[in-house]
Amino acid sequence: MYRLAVTTLRYRTAAFLAIFVAVLLGGALLSAAGGLLETGLRLNAPPQHLAAAPVVVTGDPAYHPPNGNGAAAFPERHRVSDSLVTELAGTPGVRTAVAYRSFPVALDASSAHGAEVVGRGWDSSALTPYRLSAGHAPRGGEVVLDSRLANGTEPGEHVSVTVGGEPRTYVLAGVAAAQHDVDVPAVFFSAAEVPPGADAIGVFPTDGTSARDLAERLELPKGVKAYTGDDRGAAEFQGIATSLPLIIMSGVFGGMVAVVMALVVSATIGLSVRQRRRELALLRASGATPRQVGKMVIAETMIVGVLGLILGLACGRIAGTWIFGLLADGGVVPPQLRFDQGPLAFAGAALLTYVVLRVTVGLAAHRAARIRPVQALAEAAVPNVELSRIRILSGLVFAGATVAIALSTPFMGPTNAAAIGGPAGLTGSIAVAILAPLVIRRALVPRITALIEKRGTSGVLAVINLRVRAVQFGAILIPITIATAIAVGNIYSQTTQQKAAAEAMTSNLAGDVVVSSTSGIPAALTAAVKSAPGVSAVSEIVRSKGWIEKPYDKSHTSDAWPLLGLNGPVYKDKVKKGSLDDLTGDTIALPAGTAKKLKVDVGSQLEVRLGDDALVTVKVVALVEGPSGYESLLLPAQLLASHTTTGLPSQLLVRTTNDKLDLTRWPEATIGDRAALSDGLDTGLGVDAWISYLLAAIAVAYTAIASVNTIAVAVLDRRREFGLQRLTGSTRREVSRMLTLEGLLIVAIGLVTGLITAAFTVLPIAMATRGLPIPSGPVWILAAWVLVVLLLVLPTTAITGRIAMRPRPMDALSSPVG
Repeated sequence: MYRLAVTTLRYRTAAFLAIFVAVLLGGALLSAAGGLLETGLRLNAPPQHLAAAPVVVTGDPAYHPPNGNGAAAFPERHRVSDSLVTELAGTPGVRTAVAYRSFPVALDASSAHGAEVVGRGWDSSALTPYRLSAGHAPRGGEVVLDSRLANGTEPGEHVSVTVGGEPRTYVLAGVAAAQHDVDVPAVFFSAAEVPPGADAIGVFPTDGTSARDLAERLELPKGVKAYTGDDRGAAEFQGIATSLPLIIMSGVFGGMVAVVMALVVSATIGLSVRQRRRELALLRASGATPRQVGKMVIAETMIVGVLGLILGLACGRIAGTWIFGLLADGGVVPPQLRFDQGPLAFAGAALLTYVVLRVTVGLAAHRAARIRPVQALAEAAVPNVELSRIRILSGLVFAGATVAIALSTPFMGPTNAAAIGGPAGLTGSIAVAILAPLVIRRALVPRITALIEKRGTSGVLAVINLRVRAVQFGAILIPITIATAIAVGNIYSQTTQQKAAAEAMTSNLAGDVVVSSTSGIPAALTAAVKSAPGVSAVSEIVRSKGWIEKPYDKSHTSDAWPLLGLNGPVYKDKVKKGSLDDLTGDTIALPAGTAKKLKVDVGSQLEVRLGDDALVTVKVVALVEGPSGYESLLLPAQLLASHTTTGLPSQLLVRTTNDKLDLTRWPEATIGDRAALSDGLDTGLGVDAWISYLLAAIAVAYTAIASVNTIAVAVLDRRREFGLQRLTGSTRREVSRMLTLEGLLIVAIGLVTGLITAAFTVLPIAMATRGLPIPSGPVWILAAWVLVVLLLVLPTTAITGRIAMRPRPMDALSSPVG
């Protein structure tokens, strides 16, 4: 049977090529998912500015809830005290300890060429290390530039540097070059001009002292950690604190790949087996046992599948690197994080792919082996389109689950809506996949069939073929439906959530003009805007995240509260108690529902953990209403800004009749309308968004492959049918027209069922987030998807139809296949 299986591959090239490509893609994507999981577990990031320090001490970059599980990355830089430098320098085994402090600066366009730059103290240049190539170390009023920023400027000349939002003029003391690659070039200042506090402390051991042993022996305050090796990157780059986002992403991504691959491969294998009923029946009639036939089907499929898996694993590194690059470019992971994809990632992908392939082919082989020869010959002549009771019941169970999920999603909060409603697209797709032949037959209602039959004989034959070959066309319908449901559902769910979150987090602020600055808003700029003609109100805007720790808020553990800093009369939502005029100093305004749950009121004291790990005690001065599910904690702008990485507000919200504010003194500042309030807004959907987009990409890739392959297999198998039609008077053009009408019908059915399935995800999420079943997102995405499906199905049908009709009609009737 194994020799016969190998021989069969020569005559079923199209079918086995479809399986080969589907498994190849699945193996590659599962390897990529394994690499994301391993990267999240290892979190290796080789340091750059701190590369020369064997041990790096810094504040723990992750927040650990006191009464909860999990961890979350601090949104701001968790700095340590300058006094810790002296303490560490006196520790036995420490040769020296050097403070590292970075702060945002900006050079004028002529010097920086638009490059991102960072300010540092010259004392910390040894941590990289940097070496002077010209000039001397900076003193007061002087700077040293990275050689990439000098742009021909010589020591002694003047350069303009924006520090703390204020443009200042410095004398160029020297030019320095990093001794290895550094992504972000530095501008070095004298020690007196560096802000207080240390981002990290580089520790150099004495000769003969192991860096790892020293790191374990250091006596560090609570919340401070020591890193060695590639772990030191966590002290330098923000966002490398917890593996949870990558673990979630890799899990969802890998699981979806496995499910989609199983559906597509099973449909392709099932189509291939059904097309071979005649030969399998003859094998049984000639003495082959059911077990032998099953072994042959399994062997021939596994040979092709294993070859596809091997090549897929070989492409896994390319796929993983590409996907990781997309995540880094999208800001989901720091670009400095190293992508780790070791043997375990490939072994896990190989095992999972093999299991999916073996199970799907086993189910198909069981059906092929157990069918009686006479029944197989009868079904080869007149295909059976009736579904078993078990199959119908299974499909109805998944359909019922889809409806139940959709009905429960609108009652969830915006945070949980996507997690609850998202699976509806998958369960609905599985239901359609199970009931595909029944869906096709039910879709052929008289009004539609009458419209197609008006196209003449070709239309009549197209309708008959869809009814009689509903099982075969179901294999084409499945990938179109799955892809439409996943791609459209995930994209529009995400755009709906993003718009709802952005609207909710900005609609409660009143203002006409927004002033923004990449390096922060200095006090002088705020004062200048307040005194400008036509300005009636100005508020500094600061955004961060934090946690209420006393009394402990169990509703926000690893997920943080959005914090909004204000200092002007721009808040629009209702104040139920107290006054926002009192929001000064160490105070806070709470959502009324949260205050009731925590049993606090105006005048109560709270302890709030801010984004830089500072624990501040604040007094409740007001209870406010906010958009349901998107409430924020309100703090004075100056209090919140002092605990952010930049130390400055990021925007000014201005109520004015004059949109021509004079900001020439602050070249980094820009003026925009209210839409600028959502620029860079962290809605907390970053990882979710990329999961949705990756799943949509999987759907597109598998649709392209599965549709092309399945259509090619189905059309090429109809050589005898086309030959017979041509012998009875049909022309090539009439047969091609029949195929085109069949393709248009199956595309229409697939798109409609896919969109209906997607609606069970998108509309409930829209209800939960916006209050109305109206999704948000560009219409062109839907139009583009319809065009993609048409371009996949129709040209493939036309090309394979022409190939199938290439032999003469009599030769086609005697063809060994089809």
